[in-house]
Amino acid sequence: MTLYFVVKYLHVLGAIVILGTGTGIAFFMLMAHRTDNAEFIARTASIVVIADAIFTLSAVILQPVTGGLLMMLSATAITEHWVLASLALYAVAGLFWIPVVVMQIEMRDLARKAAEQHAALPERYFILFRRWFAFGFPGFGATMLILWLMIAKPF
Repeated sequence: MTLYFVVKYLHVLGAIVILGTGTGIAFFMLMAHRTDNAEFIARTASIVVIADAIFTLSAVILQPVTGGLLMMLSATAITEHWVLASLALYAVAGLFWIPVVVMQIEMRDLARKAAEQHAALPERYFILFRRWFAFGFPGFGATMLILWLMIAKPF
């Protein structure tokens, strides 16, 4: 097995982790939200925040490192159109993912407070949830397009 294939494996694994964790987080947050149960939402959001910190963040850091190594090992120029498009989409995904993490933390805290006080979730939680949901589409869509560009290298 060559160094190129080891790095490529790690790069693909990072993409899988980003997409898989993102999908799982979205599913679990949506299902918890649908219960309208502050305690359940707080517990779920707590796990989601941890998962994002451990899995998504490590993969987000790994991707440009392994991608850069792959470019170097394969003599792929950064000026290749598919590479430039991937980098732009990576920035777009990050611009949506960072606020999503902040929103998840605030939603968790709001749900915890409501659960502790045996109160209903505040309106701020619902505003954040709608924003969080909306931010997921361009953020996740960008990562799906990056995956397609990595595979197809269309231009």
